[in-house]
Amino acid sequence: MASIELKNLKKVYPGATTPTIVDTSLVFNDKEFIVLVGPSGCGKSTLLRMIAGLEDITAGDLLIDNVRMNDVPPKDRDISMVFQNYALYPHMTVYDNMAFGLQLRKVAKAEIDQKVRKAAAILGIEPLLTRKPKDMSGGQRQRVAIGRSIVREPKVFLFDEPLSNLDAKLRVQMRTEIKRLHRQLDATMVYVTHDQIEAMTMGDRIVIMKDGVIHQFDTPMNLFNNPVNKFVAGFVGSPSMNFLDGEIIDHNAQLTFRSKDVLFGVPAVYRDKLVRYVGKKVTFGFRPEYLYDTATEFSRDLSEGVPITIDVVEPIGSESFNYFHFNGNPDQTYCFRTSSNNLYQPDQVITVGADIERLRFFDGDTEALIV
Repeated sequence: MASIELKNLKKVYPGATTPTIVDTSLVFNDKEFIVLVGPSGCGKSTLLRMIAGLEDITAGDLLIDNVRMNDVPPKDRDISMVFQNYALYPHMTVYDNMAFGLQLRKVAKAEIDQKVRKAAAILGIEPLLTRKPKDMSGGQRQRVAIGRSIVREPKVFLFDEPLSNLDAKLRVQMRTEIKRLHRQLDATMVYVTHDQIEAMTMGDRIVIMKDGVIHQFDTPMNLFNNPVNKFVAGFVGSPSMNFLDGEIIDHNAQLTFRSKDVLFGVPAVYRDKLVRYVGKKVTFGFRPEYLYDTATEFSRDLSEGVPITIDVVEPIGSESFNYFHFNGNPDQTYCFRTSSNNLYQPDQVITVGADIERLRFFDGDTEALIV
């Protein structure tokens, strides 16, 4: 397989005032499963198409196995791409769709047959080889599109939102299949999605993008536990991290976070880094998973208890999403997760604390992580 290196890669479309890809430098290791994720328009598909050779590179270098690929045609990069819309030939059978690329390369008929049937066996589509695309489901068509890539035995597999046309249940099944395929082929794969859950469950490492800029490139759990800024913290996780804008004040000789009438003392472990923010704007971040009812959680090291009022409860089986407002700040709604064994009621007032090790504070101006 292959490693991929992006050196100061930049993309500016003709007539555009701002670049679509901004000075990007990344290294994808051999046999890694890399996911590019971010909101719509962040440049992730453009970056993937630059790797494939479908978009010109404005500046910088693209290397595959240490070979510069900027001016190499797509067909000579030894890369295979799976598209969102499958891109199957409707008049051809599954077998012919998978064999077509090899036929163009004048591969021997016996070798084509062997490769097509091997790929079909890996993907479990052997019974479909005589069908045409119109006679198959979306999930079956996507398997065929992946099978067409497998038979080429490329150095790198590229996936451009391949599951976005599938229903929720089939998406879960197919992402499991693709991860299994990655292990089976021991291949280098680069995968684009706008779905952060898809990214977290599939990627060995994940590239978080916004407005053409790489905000963080890290493992899924490091992104979740150690986001570099407010954008990454809010993008990763479902439900997303809660944010409360406020300031650090000196309240009765105690370093305190204040947001309107919400007050709580800053835990001692964070005081050294937050003392320089006294009188300055900060954003307090806490994940729904790490907020607890102080009346029931005696064993946890929690931050100072704060009263809240429950607005809406959403039971989703084994757990519930509880939407609430702080009693001193009724204008914003937040969320925390609990077991469905203990259902709260609308307008119920409880006192909550956050797991001290999981508290996050962000600079109010730069949005960079403070602690």
